Amino acid sequence: MNIFSKVPSVLVAFERSGVVRRAFQKLGCEAYSCDLEPADDGERRWHIQGDVFTLGWSKVDIVVAHPPCTNICCSGARYFAEKRRDGRQQEGIDTFLRCFKMGARRLCVENPVGIMSTRFRKPDQIIQPWQFGHPESKATCLWLVGLPRLVPTNILEKPTSGRWANQTPSGQNKLGPSKDRATIRSRTYEGIAGAMAAQWLPVLKGNP
Repeated sequence: MNIFSKVPSVLVAFERSGVVRRAFQKLGCEAYSCDLEPADDGERRWHIQGDVFTLGWSKVDIVVAHPPCTNICCSGARYFAEKRRDGRQQEGIDTFLRCFKMGARRLCVENPVGIMSTRFRKPDQIIQPWQFGHPESKATCLWLVGLPRLVPTNILEKPTSGRWANQTPSGQNKLGPSKDRATIRSRTYEGIAGAMAAQWLPVLKGNP
């Protein structure tokens, strides 16, 4: 059964925050988020709790996917040997690559800097929150299919302190260890989500 109608349709795969979903909805899209976990914002109608790979990616106008990065991003490099041995890294690689095999016509796969630049291919673009109005640093890779690169919307100057709001003096992330750390860090910045919606929806005009 196709849950999407003729209204511009968007699937935000592996999202529980709802940030990207809401950005597209604000512009009139029929946008759903999907994750194994419930939506953080309590949404039930527009959030599908389940396996993203059971949905019809090829029937959606745009898919934005945030596959789990814990076992394939550079921030966890010191544990790579262990993750290779127990299969966690290969599972992360397989999940990432599967996003490109689902038949999506227009696709953005987002992940932090990690091993997929060599295991798959280099990203089409690396963006930063400070290019979209957020005084923070977090290099984010975008692999794009049928979508243009994002154009920065509000480039901020680096503070005179030499570090961004989310950085310690040594340049590390300020966020301390907690059970919610990964969820918080994986949340898409609203400025980036807004740029995705505003800049990618026009691609649909004249190109159904």
